Amino acid sequence: MPRIPMLESAQMPQRSFFKILLLAGLGLAVGFLALAIAVPIEPQTPAPLIALFSPGLKLAELVTPESSGKSFAWTFGWFLRIAIMANAVYYFALFALAKYLVARRRTK
Repeated sequence: MPRIPMLESAQMPQRSFFKILLLAGLGLAVGFLALAIAVPIEPQTPAPLIALFSPGLKLAELVTPESSGKSFAWTFGWFLRIAIMANAVYYFALFALAKYLVARRRTK
């Protein structure tokens, strides 16, 4: 599509903002799905494979605060928040790298 310079301004969001939002949403969805798949298969799968597939699960196991005086629901809630967000960031970075490589390949 040809660009129309009069439609581009500092106040109007450009396409790159929406692409970033799309990648973030996709990363969140895939990260959540990866966590849902990784939790039941964790006991019989090697730890490096789980860390590659769902790094948020291993990170949450290390970072989750101890439940001294807190309820199980509070601890589990923090575990899920950490795991889902770490997976979302991980998959966002993978998708952004893939998008960059595809765009770079097209320009050559």
